[in-house]
Amino acid sequence: MHESIPVLDFGSQTAQLIVRRLRELGVYSELVPHDAPKEDVLALQPRGIVLSGGPASVYEPGAPQLPSWLCESDLPVLGICYGMQLQAHALGGRVEGMQSREFGPAEITVVDPGLLFADTPAHQQVWMSHGDHIAALPAGFRVMAHSPGAPFAAAGDDQRRWYGIQFHPEVVHTRFGRDMLRNFAFRICGCRGDWQPASFVAEAIARVRDQVGDGRVICALSGGVDSAVAALIIHQAIGDRLTCVFVDNGLLRQGEAEQVVATFREHFHIPLIAVDAADEFLDALAGVADPEQKRKIIGEKFVRIFEREARRIEGARFLAQGTLYPDVIESKAPDRQKGVTIKTHHNVGGLPADMQLTLVEPLRYLFKDEVRAAGLALGLPEEWVWRHPFPGPGLAVRVLGPVTRERLATLRAADAIFMHELRTAGLYRATQQAFAVLLPVRSVGVMGDGRTYADVIALRAVTTEDYMTADWARLPADVLARVSSRIVNEVPGVNRVVYDISSKPPATIEWE
Repeated sequence: MHESIPVLDFGSQTAQLIVRRLRELGVYSELVPHDAPKEDVLALQPRGIVLSGGPASVYEPGAPQLPSWLCESDLPVLGICYGMQLQAHALGGRVEGMQSREFGPAEITVVDPGLLFADTPAHQQVWMSHGDHIAALPAGFRVMAHSPGAPFAAAGDDQRRWYGIQFHPEVVHTRFGRDMLRNFAFRICGCRGDWQPASFVAEAIARVRDQVGDGRVICALSGGVDSAVAALIIHQAIGDRLTCVFVDNGLLRQGEAEQVVATFREHFHIPLIAVDAADEFLDALAGVADPEQKRKIIGEKFVRIFEREARRIEGARFLAQGTLYPDVIESKAPDRQKGVTIKTHHNVGGLPADMQLTLVEPLRYLFKDEVRAAGLALGLPEEWVWRHPFPGPGLAVRVLGPVTRERLATLRAADAIFMHELRTAGLYRATQQAFAVLLPVRSVGVMGDGRTYADVIALRAVTTEDYMTADWARLPADVLARVSSRIVNEVPGVNRVVYDISSKPPATIEWE
């Protein structure tokens, strides 16, 4: 059992990032509900506790409160934003609403560094996100840093080993945030740093064996790195009691179905059933424009097909999926009750309540980079490991508006050109996710002296460390020009190409 610093989840959209940063330091961490039983948290052998941020106000009726057992424990605690306000509220301080809220970049001045700010400068750029502030500190706390909008931007009680910061150290915009988390983990909590992503594989194999026992598993194989790594972990755990089911839903990229079948049957030698269900999915999606409805239709259709296939496999009682942390946080899954729904992922919130299979999700609390590290440890080819993420609902959420076979063909052709040109220019690995989107609008154009009224393709490429935040990729103009020229000339029915320069937030990476 690894030493750990659990993160109590109060609903912040970046709560999993705290977990990620701690793991990057070699300290095991899990996100647990803020009201999890004391025994569940202590079972993780914590050396300290982090309180995440959250959207509530501590003084409002029904707002989540600090667990009473935590105040009686001898564990060091780091409160972040809402977590800091909880500390003040629970220990006799005062929290009030602000007339001028503080969101975005700010500069703090460190006046008393202590252990938390050790080896960091006196003036630092941080990322603020709060509408309340601490008006009075609890007894025993001292001011450690302030900003123009927060007189108590950081405070601490060395005797209790409780510290609070009114900004987010987990996001890249806080320049020395990782240093603060490192100081908390090693200087304050006394961690050794005994966890690495590679160790996850053996632990995940053991967990799958415990969960499945002598049962059989069918794995939803999509062709992406997530489901591939999940399948390899489960195969190592239970061998040929795993059967992968690859459903060609008619919503895949160009040539993808053939590649998936060949790779898993011929390279990995894993039992694979290939199901051509394109007609079923496209019929179910006919006339549907709302993205949330698309996801739910696709999620239910997947499960029904897997249940149908499971009935043909004696003893199949489990459904494996490559669900990741970002899927969980954006979907407000049952284990994130205080989160806010951004979009429902088909394999989290889109699953039907009467599903007959038990889920096996060995990657549920991993980030993309951790999945890739696990994939390399398992021998997954680099081409698969570094493949850009592809949404579970596939091209259904990249064809904006109703999905038809004709519109899918248009998007596939445009997307294939974009990917080819990125690889040719050596830019595929320089971006973390890139794709084409078919917009639900048409525009006027001129081709060969004639007027056209045709479709618009949007190109999207982002750079990101964690997929929780992302910036638009500054692709060279000549590459974009070449992609645009090829799409307009080679893809029938398209006369305009645009490039998306939105960051996340405020946008999401996918358009739907």
